[in-house]
Formats: sequence, C-alpha cells, structure tokens
Amino acid sequence: MKKVELAPNYFISPVIKGGWQLSSGHSLNESTDPKQAIEDILAFVDAGISTLDFGDIYTGVEVIVGAALKILEERDGAGAREKVQLHTKYVPNESSLESYDPKDARATVLRSLARLGVQQVDLVQFHWWRYEVKHYLKALEELFQLKESGEIREVGVTNFDLTRLQEMVEAGLKPASIQLQYSVLDRRAEQGLLDYCLANGIGILCYGTVAGGFISERYLHSPEPTAFETRSSVKYKLIIDDFGGWELFQELLVCLHQIALAHQTDIATISSAFTLGRRGVSAVIVGARNLDHLQNNLLIPSIILSATEVAAIENIISKAPGPLGPVYGLERTSERHRNIMHTNNN
Repeated sequence: MKKVELAPNYFISPVIKGGWQLSSGHSLNESTDPKQAIEDILAFVDAGISTLDFGDIYTGVEVIVGAALKILEERDGAGAREKVQLHTKYVPNESSLESYDPKDARATVLRSLARLGVQQVDLVQFHWWRYEVKHYLKALEELFQLKESGEIREVGVTNFDLTRLQEMVEAGLKPASIQLQYSVLDRRAEQGLLDYCLANGIGILCYGTVAGGFISERYLHSPEPTAFETRSSVKYKLIIDDFGGWELFQELLVCLHQIALAHQTDIATISSAFTLGRRGVSAVIVGARNLDHLQNNLLIPSIILSATEVAAIENIISKAPGPLGPVYGLERTSERHRNIMHTNNN
C-alpha cells in the first residue's frame, strides 16, 4: 500500500488499523484474545496497513501492540521498527483537569513507551474533555517539549473543534494532524474545520467511516436494532438517529450497496473510500478486530468513485438534518452522547 505524507518526511498508510475494538472497555459481552490480536496486527502490517492507532486509555491495547512489535523484531531484525507507525493518544482524566499538572503528559507518554517497548512513538494525539478548563494549551506545550527531546516524533490532536484548533496554531503549537469523526453520516468537520486544516497543513485522520459496523450488508434491509454488543454500536446508533433515523439510513445503505456491486466490493469499503476521497483527508481508520475484512480494507485507497456515484451519495446526505454543531460538540454537551463515554480511564 502506497504511503502518504502526514508531516514533513513522515509517511503513513492511508488505511490505519484502529485499536479501540481490542480494548477491554469496548465490548459489552466478550473479551479480546491477546494471542489472536497479535497475530492479526502482524498480518495487517505484512499486508501493507502498517500504521496502528490506539490510545493510553484503550485498556490493554498498548501492551498488545508492544508484544506484536517484539515478535516483529524477533522475526525481521533491527529494521522491524521502521516498518510500523505507532499512533497513541494522551487523554487526561476529566476529574483531574481543574488541578491539571503538565508533568502528567510526560509521565503518561513514558508509560506508553514502556508498554510498547520503544524509545519513540510516532504520533501522540491529545484529547481534552472540557474546554471551559483552559489548561489544554499547557498540556499541548508539554507534548511539544517531548517532541523536542525525542520521545515523540509528531504531535497530533483528536476531537478538538475549529475554535480550539485556531487557538493552538496561534499559540505556536500547530499539530501535525487531527483525528476526528468524519463519514457519510457525520459531516460536522465540513463547517470550516476542513478548510482550516487544508490552509494550515494539518492532516486529517478519520474514524467512524463504517459507524462501528452499522454501514455494512448486515444491516441492509434489517429492522432497527434495540440491543447492542459494543459501546461503538451504542455510540453510532445515536449518530444514525441524529443523521435522520433508520429509514434514511436504509436509503443510504441501498445506495452504497449498489455502488459496491459495481466495484465488486462491500458497503463498508465504499463508505471508507468515499471519506478517504474527501479533500484534506490523509487516512481513514478501520476498526478491525480480526482479519475478516483485511482484503477489502486493502482495496480502499484504490477505489475511485465516479462523479455520478459521489453525487448519488451526496444526494442522500443532503436530506440528513444532522448531526449538528462543531466536531465532537454533541459528545461534549449532549447527555445522550456523554452517557456512553468513560472520561476517567487513565
């Protein structure tokens, strides 16, 4: 898979393997098999999806990635580390924000390095729960100091809105990238943030492109679900509701299915390819628990949708009343969305 340049001289795969699905906090009724998870990570890397996304608060995942790296080094030698790009996160507990100490950033990053068994992590993506607590620039400054001292290669952010991103850039703390939810269901990033990132050379990494598995043949022509297996399912069902409800969602699935048949692939692949093709998008994150969709994931960058196909998708999207507001705004302010968040996992 041909790499893309996220930051000067830093290249990633345009499809990123997400790690949230491996977290013990993700599933509501089943656990992750670490041995199988390690084997799957190695298979993705060998296939060309070499960029791995995870987080300090994804319980157990940094340890799993570290174990996979160790096997990779034993198998491939000293150059093994250069085959993968490691993207973790720094997410201070919401309960600690009022009394936040920037030293927490260093301690957390050093803990991530120890879990991974590496001297440097390629990208640390910073998230902050409450804008009204203004210490986020102090935290970001500490991350940039860690970049200067070599523990971090690049500093990114996740789930910040346009106002806060502008504030960071004006403070001389421009991130290399922003990770956000952007998909056929969620176009909040198009309200100014995408243009700003393009103008300022900030890469865009997108999650939610298959809505936790809802955007798939499994839900095509199916009744609206009332029970859920994972926290992602709960989260993305709320996004579907905000998008316009199950009936409009079904109309979208039918459209994606027709396009998928023309490209001899599946609905999820078309949905991810649509988002990857949007202006300013550097990569999409696929939340793969196993190898079932690896071959289709490899196809995502090669699928070029025609103008007619894009217009068909956009015609349905134009009917959607939401989600509304800034990036991650509902998740910060709406109780419906906040109730599924775990904000004190560190």
